[in-house]
Amino acid sequence: MNMKKTLMWMMLMLTGTATLSAQTAADTTQHEVVMETTMGTIVLRLYNDTPLHRDNFLDRVRTGYYNGCTFQRVIRNFMIQAGNPQARQVSAGDTVQYDVERRVPAEIRYPAHYHRRGQLCAAREGDDTNPEFASSSHDFYITWGRNFSPRQMEYYADQLRREGRAYVIPDSVMQQNYIKYGGVPHLDGGYTVFGEVIEGLDVVDRIQQTPVDHDHGDRPFEDVVILRATIRK
Repeated sequence: MNMKKTLMWMMLMLTGTATLSAQTAADTTQHEVVMETTMGTIVLRLYNDTPLHRDNFLDRVRTGYYNGCTFQRVIRNFMIQAGNPQARQVSAGDTVQYDVERRVPAEIRYPAHYHRRGQLCAAREGDDTNPEFASSSHDFYITWGRNFSPRQMEYYADQLRREGRAYVIPDSVMQQNYIKYGGVPHLDGGYTVFGEVIEGLDVVDRIQQTPVDHDHGDRPFEDVVILRATIRK
């Protein structure tokens, strides 16, 4: 068992719980964000038990950061990712400066939130340079994944036990959701999940199937652009 990594994961959970109790009472609105893209509209609902990520995402939407961002990394049967500042399409007159170096402390609420299909999650740097699992303040991804058979879920659980990661074995309800709806269980416990798609999952499906250039970071050959992101409530 990788005891150091297990302890780090437990500390992140405890720290996040303490932060949660101090912040969630201030905002109980179930915030929703509408993303109009060149392939259709996606509506996202943000979770209130990840207040740092919720507020950061709302701030990015309010300031217009995501307007013009492309889905710069698309992997079929895995996820779609957007928010990279190097992949924004803006007019020459747009001189707004954004802080893209800032990171958001991890708010991993596993098993309450996990990587079933249609989850809004925060991208981050790898474990070696980011052992705290801190999130990017701008890059996000929406999960797609694949559907698992019951036997595949059993094998996956056995694999986690062998690796000393029994703490992230999906429970029976989660396993049924991965079987019925699909998802990306190997990311559970390592990334912050802070919202979900409530409308436009068919749009996510179309985006994740778009042809991409595997030699250039899985970027779509034809840009998929977020035309406008707005707060519905």
